[in-house]
Amino acid sequence: MSPDTPTPRDPAEQARLHLAITELWEQRLSFNQLLGLKVDALDPAAPRLRFDMRPELVGHYLHGRLHGGVISAVLDATGGFALTLAIAHRHPLENTAQILHRFGRMGTIDLRVDYLRQGLGQHFIASAEVTRLGGRVASTLMRMHNDEGLLIATGAASYIVS
Repeated sequence: MSPDTPTPRDPAEQARLHLAITELWEQRLSFNQLLGLKVDALDPAAPRLRFDMRPELVGHYLHGRLHGGVISAVLDATGGFALTLAIAHRHPLENTAQILHRFGRMGTIDLRVDYLRQGLGQHFIASAEVTRLGGRVASTLMRMHNDEGLLIATGAASYIVS
């Protein structure tokens, strides 16, 4: 390898990237913080976010179930989270700052949510799969399960990534 050839991220830079992505999703994105989102898995093949049920997230006061807007927002955030990890995986020569810069250009184009069951549970896990990562547009499929493993909702989204 010549001195001008970029080298893949070393383990220390990869750890910095994971820390930066975790901090971004849990602390710097205020709405995610309001929802209580926590990174559960940073694996690009199986990314997951988790959040606990809280009274502020209830949509139906008589039944104490999760608000549909919360479900939609979490699925959208999980799709973006999965894309950030996929972009980092696709560009192993880029450092943390470069990957975060790419994230700054992302935005949701379209989001579809299917509400399958009532949002009941102590906590919820949202996962996503990147189905297409193009140069300008990307697509994801998302799922949300409750603490008992019941599938609560699914989603599909498209994002601008350039």
